[in-house]
Amino acid sequence: MKTIKTIKEGKNFKAVNIGNISEIIEHELVLGPDFKIQGKVFAGQSVGATGSELSFQTLVPGQDSGFLHAHKTHEELYIILRGEGSYQVDGEIFPVSEGTIIRVAPDGKRALKNTGKENLTMLCIQYKANAFNESDSPMTDGIILQEPLKW
Repeated sequence: MKTIKTIKEGKNFKAVNIGNISEIIEHELVLGPDFKIQGKVFAGQSVGATGSELSFQTLVPGQDSGFLHAHKTHEELYIILRGEGSYQVDGEIFPVSEGTIIRVAPDGKRALKNTGKENLTMLCIQYKANAFNESDSPMTDGIILQEPLKW
């Protein structure tokens, strides 16, 4: 089983490595003594994220996420990094492939299935719904510093 490795950390950051995207399948998420999900890894807590969680998951051809799920307060963004499949939200099913991004509100009943011939790998970013407003734009929140880069 693969593990997350810390690369470097400091007062304002932490960097980790989950391995190559092709190695996501080697991770295993243990949810109980008889419930494991092969090919899934949560990484947000590993880097100390305080406003979101993120996970990677690889599904082999024909595999699905195993169950429908929804959330109490968290919205999710699903980003398909490799492969192709079908995504289901509230009974609606549509095709997804590399580059597809899906936003699902907390109440959305969701699942993913690999319908392709290669592994499907996705990134899921989970965060509290309605946490941002107009003043949270990256264009207004970001500060360009007048300091030289040190490469």
